[in-house]
Amino acid sequence: MKLNTNSNSYIIIYSAILVVIVAFLLAFVYQALKPMQDANVALDVKKQILYSLNIRGLDGSAAEAKYAEVVKEEQDVDGQKVYACQIDGQDIRVASMKGMGLWGGISGYVAIDKEGKVFGAYFNHESETAGLGAEIKDSQAWQEKFIGKKIYDENGNVILSVVKKVDNPESQVDCVTGATLTSNGVDAMLKDCLKNVKPTKAEEE
Repeated sequence: MKLNTNSNSYIIIYSAILVVIVAFLLAFVYQALKPMQDANVALDVKKQILYSLNIRGLDGSAAEAKYAEVVKEEQDVDGQKVYACQIDGQDIRVASMKGMGLWGGISGYVAIDKEGKVFGAYFNHESETAGLGAEIKDSQAWQEKFIGKKIYDENGNVILSVVKKVDNPESQVDCVTGATLTSNGVDAMLKDCLKNVKPTKAEEE
């Protein structure tokens, strides 16, 4: 019996078989590439932590080696990742952070020295506006404004802030121009994620 390639049943069966084959191939490719994807994600996290320690420009094995050199321990503080590091003999703690920007999630790392000041900072985003909110990631100059800022007051409260007008340069950073809501998200993220991460000096006293 001759197969009727114009019948509805043939088209449905053909389409179903094609979908199954494509789905199988996609699943196979995904599984084959997953170890490489996971490795790339892990490397990207390590590079972001290095950025917060003011170590930039390293890729691949160089970044892996530097991370292994400076990051001594990964800790969990109330569900938050904190990394104990050593830079030129200094004990530095790097706190991971997650928050919300204008259009989606934002994240970052803040390196804290023994005096409770910012050693370095790096911020990232999922979908902020290019040239505006995306500057929290793209502008190294803006990230460097955090260096040396005081994070805590004498009672351990987080006073590090991102504001529209800087009144206290000791602990405040001016917001990204034209990106007030994203900057507010960074400010809220700092307040929420740094409150449980104290400098090492406080632990020693």
